[in-house]
Amino acid sequence: MRGNDVIGILFAYVHEERVRELTQNRVMASVPYGGRYRLVDFPLSNMVNSGINKVGVITEQNYQSLMDHLGSGKSWDLSRKREGLFLLPPFGAETMRTEGKISSLASIMRFLRNSKEEYVLLSDCDTVANIDYKEVFALHTAKEADITIVYRHGTSPDTDKNVVYTVDPEGFIRDMVVKRGSDTDCNFGMGMCLISRKRLMAMVEECMSRNLYDFDRDLLQRNLPDMRVCGYEFTGSAYSISSLGSYFKANMALMDPKVRAQLFEPSRPIYTKVRDDMPARYGLGSQVSNSIIADGCLIEGEVENCVLFRGVQVHKGAKLRNCVIMQDAVIGENSRLDFVVADKDTIFDPNRTLMGYQTYPVFVAKGSKV
Repeated sequence: MRGNDVIGILFAYVHEERVRELTQNRVMASVPYGGRYRLVDFPLSNMVNSGINKVGVITEQNYQSLMDHLGSGKSWDLSRKREGLFLLPPFGAETMRTEGKISSLASIMRFLRNSKEEYVLLSDCDTVANIDYKEVFALHTAKEADITIVYRHGTSPDTDKNVVYTVDPEGFIRDMVVKRGSDTDCNFGMGMCLISRKRLMAMVEECMSRNLYDFDRDLLQRNLPDMRVCGYEFTGSAYSISSLGSYFKANMALMDPKVRAQLFEPSRPIYTKVRDDMPARYGLGSQVSNSIIADGCLIEGEVENCVLFRGVQVHKGAKLRNCVIMQDAVIGENSRLDFVVADKDTIFDPNRTLMGYQTYPVFVAKGSKV
């Protein structure tokens, strides 16, 4: 797999409605994760580590934070004279509007047409995983497939729309249905697929001519009998952000060394925007256990089983347990937080108490004062 064989396309906005608390002021791709990352860092780094040197990011709205994070793409070695990172904002034609992935792809048809790469790798930005796309490409060419879809086997996310596949012993997908998540193990999609660029363009144009906009139902399922669709099973650690509870769970999973080792494989690093800051400072009497503390934090209280992003301040007497506290939040003296997800720039006055539950954490919106 060479860098000039495949172009990457990221859908920055897909599934925002599932976590409206976190995407009220940002796109799904720029949702913070793990103390210093954004969700987009994972699929983008996966593409770069696999040798892809041209990536387009399709946006829809509220993408200012995404632009600030990605910049020129320098952090991912995509700031180049040729190829590199392309931010693809929504089209402005009055006669067209975004209906789904198909209309989004139709809006960047000129970008696809002017590209020289033979294949297109499509990916959502709502899954945290470290995937080697070279293996996907190798399987695609070995099977002489028209489309290769990345899937997992296990319990599907609890959402209204999960794509479930029937895979034969040879690894080809014979059937697919769109249904609500359940506790039954199945082969469910991860929102990633590899396809020929020319075939994708032809299929998108056909769907648009028929007013068909659903990528899974109208483009994939409708054409499944006429194509060789191969399935690539991903067996590593992966977390789909389908609700506030799943977002909390995905952050808490980082406490497990085995999960961290799989997500942050040294040979396939996850890149992100560099923010130069001082190391975390720990005051006299502070206590920290089983937590991820980012640079720039000030810890004077007690922190247990928490993920603290850059610049968080925990003042004297404050006790944090099972919390995800985002950038530059301030926890006042003698406050107590348990199972809380606090967005950026939140302020907790002294002597405040908030307690949620593992499956239903309390959410505090960006810039709020409690």
